[in-house]
Amino acid sequence: MTKYAVALMEGDGIGPEVSAASVSVLNALKPGFGVEFDFRPSPAGDLCKKRTGQALPDSSLATIEGSDVCLKAPVGETAADVIVKIRQMLDLYANIRPSKTMPRVPSLKPAIDFVIVRENTECLYRGMEFEFEGGVVALRTITRKASERIAKHAFALVEQRKHSNKVVAVHKANVLRKSDGLFAQVCREVAVQHPSVSFSEMLVDAAAMNLIRDPESFDVIVTTNMYGDILSDEAAQLVGGLGLAPSGNIGEKFAIFEPVHGAAPDIAGKGIANPLAMILSTSMMLDWLSSRRGDHSCAQAAAAIRSAVNSTLEMGVVTPDIGGRSTTSEVGAAVAKLLTTGAQVNIPGPRSGASSEN
Repeated sequence: MTKYAVALMEGDGIGPEVSAASVSVLNALKPGFGVEFDFRPSPAGDLCKKRTGQALPDSSLATIEGSDVCLKAPVGETAADVIVKIRQMLDLYANIRPSKTMPRVPSLKPAIDFVIVRENTECLYRGMEFEFEGGVVALRTITRKASERIAKHAFALVEQRKHSNKVVAVHKANVLRKSDGLFAQVCREVAVQHPSVSFSEMLVDAAAMNLIRDPESFDVIVTTNMYGDILSDEAAQLVGGLGLAPSGNIGEKFAIFEPVHGAAPDIAGKGIANPLAMILSTSMMLDWLSSRRGDHSCAQAAAAIRSAVNSTLEMGVVTPDIGGRSTTSEVGAAVAKLLTTGAQVNIPGPRSGASSEN
């Protein structure tokens, strides 16, 4: 039996609800896959700030740093003080946001399957804003180091995916000639090292248009921090909305996984929040743990979660945002039950003899 320490940040608004559903799914993995989790509460966000005076207490940060991985629900207005701060402190430089057509979910096109690889530590989101008389200046930072490592991450990812084998670098170098110009140039240099990958470039406004016009033509998009943030919300809407959009914040030694959506205070406590974005984020977390620890059980469990989510969608056990009547907890329970029973879930490999690696 393999046990992983997971720092759990329940967040604000609908955060505790989607967290509870995701925890139930992860706990359902223990009997069949031999994967167990020690969930370590890591309070952060608006409510935490109201209670303690800090949006991200030192104790929560210490818990995160002392765990194998972090699973984070959305926080509210203090996001810049929580996730943006953590990304920079722990150097979680790659924000991975997949968009894929799902069973029985309305999608702009039938075969959308691409990933946005977003640089996660610099650009305008470093928050270097300064007031002067009559206005404000915001400094945008683009470095060769950050541009090179995010480009390398994108090319490594496309080679793993083995889909259409295409990387497109999205920028605005025709106007921002120095900053985006550097990002584009570094992407070209990295592309030369991967001759088997088809590389192209696209201006960010054209990319926003082409995501609507021809989303099936994309495979891996690599871009800067703010562009990636905006384009990934558009991408989520192509395949059913933010309730189905997972993400990972990846660094060299640590990672945090979270849904793309926000805290949605307007529906908090109503039991109608879609937990699938966070549940799918747990499958990304397991894939990362498998890669880091060489634990094949985690890879099997990740694939089983995705299959169980697909089966749940096929059965119509869905929340109102995608046309259903089920509650948050009912959706989580349906996915967990499929993992426990194996019914209607195409589970790769045997469900016994789980790895005992530590």
